[in-house]
Amino acid sequence: MALSKTRSGLMFGALLSGFHLCWLILVAAGVAKKLLDWVLSMHFMSYTYSMLPFNYLDALTLLVLTFVVGYVFGYIVAAILNAVKE
Repeated sequence: MALSKTRSGLMFGALLSGFHLCWLILVAAGVAKKLLDWVLSMHFMSYTYSMLPFNYLDALTLLVLTFVVGYVFGYIVAAILNAVKE
């Protein structure tokens, strides 16, 4: 049974953009920097950076771009797996 390239692409696209949607929610809520600082401190790292203000157009661009990249990745992986199975 072959994998559906379209469905695989949609699944990977939704997964990748879903992770980025969670990040955007953290940025919009103002807790992303605190979370990143905490993660860095667990790795014994300190880094000076600043968070830019939330921008809806940038957020939409991030979601669309990550969905497209995820879709292409899922499509290619399904195509390769289907070719290997034959």
